[in-house]
Amino acid sequence: MPDTREVMDIREASQYLGVSRETLYKYLNEEKIPAFKLGNRWKFKKTVLDRWMERESTKTDGGQRPRRRRAVR
Repeated sequence: MPDTREVMDIREASQYLGVSRETLYKYLNEEKIPAFKLGNRWKFKKTVLDRWMERESTKTDGGQRPRRRRAVR
């Protein structure tokens, strides 16, 4: 999506993130994704979504860092 706008609506954000609009509404309802309302419409800032995706991509199950395996002797 080369012509991504800085402030996106639900449709644009769902395309940018590669998820359905229904999934995006679910994330909003669960307060899992950063967004704001302008009037009665949800809006998403691209830079904020990029930072959120970066944080989410470094998480593992349960939000914990992976354990280091001990060397077998």
